[in-house]
Amino acid sequence: MAFLDRVGLSGATEAENLARRNALLLSASQAFGGAAAPIAISMGGLAGFYLLEADKSLATAPVTGFNLGVALGALPAAWLMRQIGRRYGFLSGMLMTAMGGIIATIALFRHEFWLFALGMVFIGLGGAFVQQYRFAAADGSPTNFKAQAISWVLAGGVFAAIIGPQTVIFTRELFEPVMFAGSYLALLPLAMITMSILWFLRIPNDTRPGDHGHDDTPARPLFEIVSQSRFITAMICGVGSYTLMTFMMTGAPLAMVGCGFSPELATLGIQWHVMAMFAPSFFTGKLIARFGRDTITGLGLVILLGCAVVAHMGIELWNFWLALVLLGIGWNFGFIGATTMVTSTYRPSEKNKVQGFHDVTLFGMVAFSSLMSGKVLNAWGWDALNSLFWPVAAFCLVVLAAQNLWERRRSFP
Repeated sequence: MAFLDRVGLSGATEAENLARRNALLLSASQAFGGAAAPIAISMGGLAGFYLLEADKSLATAPVTGFNLGVALGALPAAWLMRQIGRRYGFLSGMLMTAMGGIIATIALFRHEFWLFALGMVFIGLGGAFVQQYRFAAADGSPTNFKAQAISWVLAGGVFAAIIGPQTVIFTRELFEPVMFAGSYLALLPLAMITMSILWFLRIPNDTRPGDHGHDDTPARPLFEIVSQSRFITAMICGVGSYTLMTFMMTGAPLAMVGCGFSPELATLGIQWHVMAMFAPSFFTGKLIARFGRDTITGLGLVILLGCAVVAHMGIELWNFWLALVLLGIGWNFGFIGATTMVTSTYRPSEKNKVQGFHDVTLFGMVAFSSLMSGKVLNAWGWDALNSLFWPVAAFCLVVLAAQNLWERRRSFP
């Protein structure tokens, strides 16, 4: 009973209990299924560098493949879940992750760079379904629990931050001299564990394609929804937070190894980063409820600027690790705040197409940023990579401030 009190299940209505139960299941799924992302990203650039014979600037292309897979999978994932329900859709996503791990493993044994990149695309396709966990938790929750539901799901990433990098450390040399193959093969059991958790997910009315969450209001055209100033602001802040995070996270392992640190230290740096991405989720929802989503989003963007300052201060191990920790915290506040903004701009009958459009746009930009990370790092170095934080974060802050000013003026004519 004490545990039920802590998570809010005791004394709640049946609908609230179900919302919290689903959020907990999705959080556990995030812990294991979400571990694929730190594995793919922390090792993707290094494995690409290992496989390339000539142009090392393409080393981060496999990570781009992962992010491209997430972008390409966003709309099909939304469509599939509309047809068969979110539970079976999420199970299908984990099959994609497992398939990608197998393809990547085969590519490493055969020393084929582009086949490895293809495997990363499949892992990313599975990741597109993982990205929908937060929306599934929010859509099935009462209005006052939506932000907390998103936070609970993303809190599962704290465990993903441990499971993913530790899996890499223990399996990276499993098939030596074929480096990294063990880490990608480990995606298969992780996917199976996630599927066993998702099987217990129960989202009401989710398996009927014609159901829209008891909303009889006709769905508006997509353009009308995404042209709202609030949606545009949320997209800009969400994309800005995520692309900046990916830009640095993708290049950091290569930069650390280039500065003389071991791959193990680079992997641990990513572990601390991913933990910082998700650990604040235990209280981010409450902070949003108390201070507002715009305030927390703005705070996240300011912390991202602080990350750039620390990275500019030097190339010692503490510079890299502290910058990566600040990068994770800034992403958490910025992205959860922006995601909460997005969920306030559409009706239940519009959720699938809006969420699909949102994630296609978001991860298309994320894929581009991961590719550019390797290019910028190879051509101009670590300092140049960090310098790009300033104009992007500043632009997002200006847009957010302008939106708030406009809404206040409209409220008080």
